[in-house]
Amino acid sequence: MPSIFAYQSSEVDWCEINFLHSELVAEFYNTFSNVTFFIFGPLMMFLMHPYTQKRSPYIYSVWILFMVTGLFSVYFHMTLSFLGQLLDEIAILWLLASGYSIWMPRCYFPAFLGENRFQFTCLVIVTTVISTFLSFLQPTINAYALNSIAIHILYLVIQEYKKTSNKELRHIIHVSVVLWAVALASWIGDQFLCSFWQRINFFYLHSIWHVLISLTFPYIVVAMALMDASYEMPGQTLKIRYWPRDTWPVGLPYVEVRSDGKNC
Repeated sequence: MPSIFAYQSSEVDWCEINFLHSELVAEFYNTFSNVTFFIFGPLMMFLMHPYTQKRSPYIYSVWILFMVTGLFSVYFHMTLSFLGQLLDEIAILWLLASGYSIWMPRCYFPAFLGENRFQFTCLVIVTTVISTFLSFLQPTINAYALNSIAIHILYLVIQEYKKTSNKELRHIIHVSVVLWAVALASWIGDQFLCSFWQRINFFYLHSIWHVLISLTFPYIVVAMALMDASYEMPGQTLKIRYWPRDTWPVGLPYVEVRSDGKNC
């Protein structure tokens, strides 16, 4: 049985031809397409700093985990090792769990917790720790955990979309869903239509997934921040801004905190 550190010890192998450009890098484009995680992560930490200072310093951990996810994805696609696969999936699990514990509206907390965010965060951490340990025993556990969180986040977004009349929030949700759908189509196409793409010498769909999902995540964070503000930041309004300029057709979204100007 190969070591979990060994090259190609993972059962997962994407469509890109292995070791085509380097003897050290199994999937060249899938490896280096993760560079966007290291660009968007620090940039979003900077852009969201004023909001983070007012909402919660734990938001910094989300962007750190975002970059860790990119780092472990680099390691996985570089080696296609079993350890790399586990680290990649576990990093995504903790990234989703961190955002889940920070921005989940209190009205959706389990009834036995009331609306206590500290207890909810503890519950999320304990569940994530258990899932992490179980993933080493049974790697498929991660897939169920990731899908469960993703499906519930989608449910929350749909429920909040139905409630809101905020045009900015509706727009950011629309863009997030479109980006996510195109990213998911790239992932599915690489996974299930590999023979077709290899016939036409196009091996880049999973690389495109990396770029698109790293762009989608800031949009989702901004959408969650807007939904959260109505519950956690009364008396303050969040305004969506775009880097590098609001007037550009494409940009990286972030939020600016504005006071409603109401006196007590």
